Amino acid sequence: MSESAASLAKPMTLTPDLCVIGAGTAGLAVATAAAAFGVSIVLIERDRMGGETGSSAIAALAAAGARAQALREARLFGIAAVEPEINASQLHDHVQRTVSALAPNASAERLTALGATVMSGEARFVSRSTVAVGEKLIKARRFVVATGAFQVAPAIPGLSDISWLTAATLATMTRRPERLIVLGGGASAAALAQAMKRLGSAVTLVAPAGLLAGEDPEAVAILRRRLLRDGVVLHEQAQVLQAQAIRGGVRLVVAGMTETEHPIESTHLLLAEAPVPAIDALDLELAGIASDSGGIRVDRGLRSTNRRVYAIGDCASGAAGGFGGGQAAEEQARLVLRNALFRQPGRFAARAVPRMTQTQPALASVGLTEDEARAKAGTIRVLRWPYAENEQAQADRTTEGFVKLVTDARGKLLGVSIVGAQAGELIATWALALKTGLRAQDMAELVMPYPALSDISKRAASSYLTPLATKPGLRRIIGFLRRFG
Repeated sequence: MSESAASLAKPMTLTPDLCVIGAGTAGLAVATAAAAFGVSIVLIERDRMGGETGSSAIAALAAAGARAQALREARLFGIAAVEPEINASQLHDHVQRTVSALAPNASAERLTALGATVMSGEARFVSRSTVAVGEKLIKARRFVVATGAFQVAPAIPGLSDISWLTAATLATMTRRPERLIVLGGGASAAALAQAMKRLGSAVTLVAPAGLLAGEDPEAVAILRRRLLRDGVVLHEQAQVLQAQAIRGGVRLVVAGMTETEHPIESTHLLLAEAPVPAIDALDLELAGIASDSGGIRVDRGLRSTNRRVYAIGDCASGAAGGFGGGQAAEEQARLVLRNALFRQPGRFAARAVPRMTQTQPALASVGLTEDEARAKAGTIRVLRWPYAENEQAQADRTTEGFVKLVTDARGKLLGVSIVGAQAGELIATWALALKTGLRAQDMAELVMPYPALSDISKRAASSYLTPLATKPGLRRIIGFLRRFG
């Protein structure tokens, strides 16, 4: 073989400082920031730049559902209520505009302009320090795996023979499902069930593990009542025994904890259960990377068992498990860059990541729930303030809900749960308070805008001080000082 022929046969090898596998939210956050610092970077994506579109679709559908419901409830403000007419084609256009609005920020052209090398294809490790994409090799100083997760059919007899939807595929439909079963009990399932019911579908929500398991039960109870009032049929703690294709749709056979088998029929089935990490094609074992059912196992610094390799987003397990989407992924990206580029170790604080639903009322939380705090901290205090005591909530007719704080005996914040209007916005203040170690007393001194729902947070914090007013010692000090005029 000639020297030129041997050169042609030899695989191309790239040697960047950083190789990012996956161009979803997490991967793009790493790649964009690294490229901005002038770091040589290779970004690999096997499918769609920007990752899954499900979260954008849920936001768009929830917003449309909220507008439809507002028309039905206009009578609360002395305005004639009407039943909204849903134009399926225009609804589809609204969802697609939302999904595609941020696409330019996730384009290969933008990343290339920033200096990154973007490659399309399936990445797989061939050694502890090398990844292959087709015939090309990438031998990087550090790797970041951000391949995300995808929805798969759970192990239900007959389900593999049935067509089903996800939030992303629902967004592409130009006709609204007449009858819809949503399978799952998490935030996405609740939001989709409520939105589609408000947009005219008959909806049944099947939540095998219960509705929003792991969140504050008091807060969940308020959301559950609203879903039922909206007309969503709810089956909690229901085991799905079988799935069957029937004429015109699908049938699920379910059994609750105390009831016999019960068939549920619909035209469409939507799966919204926990997705599976997309790591099977990576050949992790060749790189010495440990994984489990939750994804790539990482420590609190988001480093895998191969010290060259980090994992972030929905494909990460261990210290990052269950906290991979949205802003959590971007925070993980920030920590990885601090370590990989500046050698400044950081730790991912999963409990400092706020969680929320795109429902009405919304449910948002950060830190420990009351039950978790009792188990970990022993003596705690629980502080509540209802939406009904807020002037803006009364004006908006959104009096359903509360702010609930959990502190230790000295007032240090352990967790916050909010259920009510704009809970996702209100929780941001509490996420900062928890991250910076503020106490309830500190938050009680914060001056909130008036009139605004944020005053509910201040009132909840101020309630920590209420028992002080009845303490005899404090009253004696006031009496003593009174003598001096």
